[in-house]
Amino acid sequence: MTEAAYQTRLERILGVPLAESAVRQWPQSGELLSGRARIAEVESQFVGLRLGVGRRHACGDTLVVEWSTDYGDGRAYRNVSIAELVDGQAVRVTDYWGEPFAAPEWRHSLSERLEMPRNGIWPAGDALTQD
Repeated sequence: MTEAAYQTRLERILGVPLAESAVRQWPQSGELLSGRARIAEVESQFVGLRLGVGRRHACGDTLVVEWSTDYGDGRAYRNVSIAELVDGQAVRVTDYWGEPFAAPEWRHSLSERLEMPRNGIWPAGDALTQD
């Protein structure tokens, strides 16, 4: 699917089309959007929204996308969307997002400073590793 073929912001973020009956869940606000048309309608209310898509991770019929957004006020939010795919279309998407916050003082000596790029795309070589 080419970039121009995407009809919703969520499809641009995921990189796959939404099924007509797709469901989008927002656990933090306790909302559920049913249907591709309703998802697009809600998205249309966010005027001035800017998106930055980071990494996309596919594992079978599950897709995880790291992305960032600015609602037009200059504050960057870091987000993760988890999509369940059927026949290459997203049928259920759960979005988690949050505004960056300062680390507590007690952790300063235990951690290094990580500067997240505003576009939400981690530089190559900065991937997290497992113990």
